[in-house]
Amino acid sequence: MRTYQTDQIKNTLVCGNPKSGKTTLVEAMLFEGGVIDRKGSIENKNTVSDYNEIEHENENSVFATVAYAEYDDKKINIIDTPGLDDFSGGLITALRPADTAIMLINGQHGVEIGTEIQGRHLESHNKPSILVINQLDHDKANFDKVIESLRQSWGNSAVILQYPVNPGAGFNSIVDVVRMKLYKYPADGGKPEISDIPADQAGRAEELRNELIEAAAENDESLMEIFFDKGTLDENEMLQGIRMGVGSRSLFPILCVSAKTNIGVGRLLEFISEAAPGPHEVPAAVTTEGKEVKCDPKAPASVFVFKTSMEQHIGEINFFRVISGEISEGMDLTNYNTSTKERFSQLLAVAGKNRSKVPKLYAGDIGATVKLKNTHTNHTLTAPGASFEFKPIVYPEPKYRTAIKAKSESDDEKLGEALSRMQDEDPTIVVEYSKELKQIIVHGQGEYHLNILKWHLDNIYKIETEFLTPKIPYRETITKTAQATYRHKKQSGGAGQFGEVHMVIEPHAENMPDPSKYKVNGKEINVTVRGKEEHELPWGGMLVYYNCIVGGSIDNRFMPAILKGIMEKMEEGPLTGSYARDIRVSVYDGKMHPVDSNEISFRLAGRNAFREAFKNASPRILEPIYDVEVLVPSERMGDVMSDLQGRRAMIEGMTSEKGFEKIKARVPLAEMAKYSTALSSLTNGRATYTMKLAKYEAVPGDLQDKLLKAYEAEQEEE
Repeated sequence: MRTYQTDQIKNTLVCGNPKSGKTTLVEAMLFEGGVIDRKGSIENKNTVSDYNEIEHENENSVFATVAYAEYDDKKINIIDTPGLDDFSGGLITALRPADTAIMLINGQHGVEIGTEIQGRHLESHNKPSILVINQLDHDKANFDKVIESLRQSWGNSAVILQYPVNPGAGFNSIVDVVRMKLYKYPADGGKPEISDIPADQAGRAEELRNELIEAAAENDESLMEIFFDKGTLDENEMLQGIRMGVGSRSLFPILCVSAKTNIGVGRLLEFISEAAPGPHEVPAAVTTEGKEVKCDPKAPASVFVFKTSMEQHIGEINFFRVISGEISEGMDLTNYNTSTKERFSQLLAVAGKNRSKVPKLYAGDIGATVKLKNTHTNHTLTAPGASFEFKPIVYPEPKYRTAIKAKSESDDEKLGEALSRMQDEDPTIVVEYSKELKQIIVHGQGEYHLNILKWHLDNIYKIETEFLTPKIPYRETITKTAQATYRHKKQSGGAGQFGEVHMVIEPHAENMPDPSKYKVNGKEINVTVRGKEEHELPWGGMLVYYNCIVGGSIDNRFMPAILKGIMEKMEEGPLTGSYARDIRVSVYDGKMHPVDSNEISFRLAGRNAFREAFKNASPRILEPIYDVEVLVPSERMGDVMSDLQGRRAMIEGMTSEKGFEKIKARVPLAEMAKYSTALSSLTNGRATYTMKLAKYEAVPGDLQDKLLKAYEAEQEEE
C-alpha cells in the first residue's frame, strides 16, 4: 500500500458497551475505505478485527485489534476495542496510539454501564470523542431517549450533527445538519442519494443547525465575532469550530449509523477526515523525564510499542506508533529499555490478521513489525540523536485472583513460560509466584478474563491446568510486650553448640522512643541501647532490632546471627506460617561458651526465643482489607449493598453519578472471592467495580480461632 504523510493520518479507536456493534462498524468502515471488498459478520466468524479462535467461539472481542481505512486521501487508523470490562486492558492500550475515540451507542438502550465506564477512561486521558448512535434499524430504536441519556452523561456539549428520519425497521434516511442535506440509502446500504431536506423536516433541521452553529462558534473568538456579526456561520466556518471543539473536548458531535446495513458509515469516515484532530494537532508525547516530543516527521525517529502479541506461524508481533521522524524498512533503532539494537526488517500496515508491507512510516502513523529480539509492550525505540523513554501505559489494578497449577508436574516449566508470554501480551494479567502462599497466583480483571487465559493455556499452549482457591496473604503481629529466654545446647562428640538469648518483643509504631525500661509480668527489665537496626520488610511493616547487650554476655559477632534467626521466624509466622510484621525486638542478655558458641547456635536460639515471646505477646492475625468502589444502576443498589454487607464490608459512602450509584466500601480480601461473578449476576452485568489494597486489620476473634485450627490440622497432615 502507499505511504501517508503526517497530515494525511487520523488515529481512532472504536469503543462502547458490549453488543453496541463495534466490530460490525469497523468491518463497514474497512469496506467503505476500500481495504476489504466484502463485509464479514460475527455470525459467520469472518470479520477482520475478531480473527482469533477464542473470539469466534465467544462471539465478542477479547483483544484490541489494529486496522485502517483509506478515505478522502487519508489513512484512518482504527483500533477495535473490547466492550467487556474484563478486557478493559484493550481500551487502555488503544488510548495511547489513538487521537480520537468513536464512542458507539446502542440505539435501543442509550448510555449503558459500559458506556459510562469507558467514557471515564476517555475523560481521564483527555481523549476527543465522537458519539455515534448505532442500530437505528432495530425495532426498539429510540433516538430521542438515546439523546436524553447522552445529555445526562456529556451535558449540552453533546451536539446533534445528524438525526434519523425513520428509526426502526426500514430505517434508511438521515438528515445531516452540517450539510443541510437528506441522505437516503438503498436497502443494502452503501452510496446514498443526497437531496434537499423535505419540508416536513425543515423546521427541526433548522433548529438543530442553529444549536450546532452556536456550539461551534463558542470554540473560537473570531468565529464568535462572525456569528454576532452575521447571525450564522457558513459550512467551512462551522467545521472549523467543530474541529476546535472536538479537539478540546468542549464539543461531542452526535452522528447516526446502522453498521449492519452500512448506513451512514461513509459519511462518518468523511467526518473523521474533516474534523478529527491529526497526530500533529494533539498534545505531544511525554518522556519519563517530562520532556515533550513533537510529532515532527523531520525530527530523529522514535517509536513507542503499545502492544505485543504472539501468533502461530509468525511469532511475536510488535505494534507501534511512530512518535517522531520516519521509519524505513531495514532501519536500526535502539531499544531504550533494554539497550538492544533492533532492526525493523519489515514494516507492516495492519488490518486484523491481514498485513501489507510498506517501505516507510511517517510520524503519527501506526504500524507493526516482526522478529525483534528483545522488545515488548511499553518499550521506546529511538534513532541516533534521540535517547529517551516515553511514559509507559498505566493499566488498572487487578480485581480478581485465582491460584493455578499444571495438572502434570512435568508441565511446570512450560506453564511458567506461557504465563510470562501471556503477561507480555496482556499487561492486565499479573502473575505472582508466591513463596509465602506456595502458589502461583494469577490476577486479572474478572473471572471471565482469567477463564480466557486458561482457555489459551489449555488450547493454544497445550498445557492442562486447573484453578485452585487462592490462599489469603494473612499477616501476624503482636499486641503487647513479652519476654523470652531460650538456650540452645547440643553436644554430640567434639565441638558442640551453645547459645543463650534473652529478648523482649513489643508492638512497633511510628515515632516510638527507643526503649530504656520494660515491665513484663511484674518484673522490670532495664535496657541500654547500644545499636539499632530498622528493617522495612518486603511484605510490609517494620522490624526494629536493638542490641542492648552490656558486659559482653554475647559477642557482637553473634548479633547478626540472632537477627537472622528472628527474620526466619518472621518469614514463617508462629501462628499460621504467614509473614509477621511491626515488631520491635530488644536482645538484652545471654550467654556464650568459649568453645561451643557459633553462629548457628545463636541463630537457633534467637529464632526460638522470638517464637516463644511472640506466642506470649497476645498475637493477632491480620487480613488484607481492600478499598472497593462499585458503580451500579440505581435500581440495583439495594441488592448490591446487602451482598457487600454479607461480605463483612464497611460502607464508607455513596454518591450519585449520571444515573448510577457509586458505593465506596472497605472489604476483606477473603470475602471478595468470585465477587465479579456475583455482582454480574445481581445486576445482569450492568455494574462494575475496582479494588485496591488499603491496609491490614485484625481478623475477628472467631475467624482467628478457625484459622489457627486449620493451620494446626494442616501441620499435622504434613
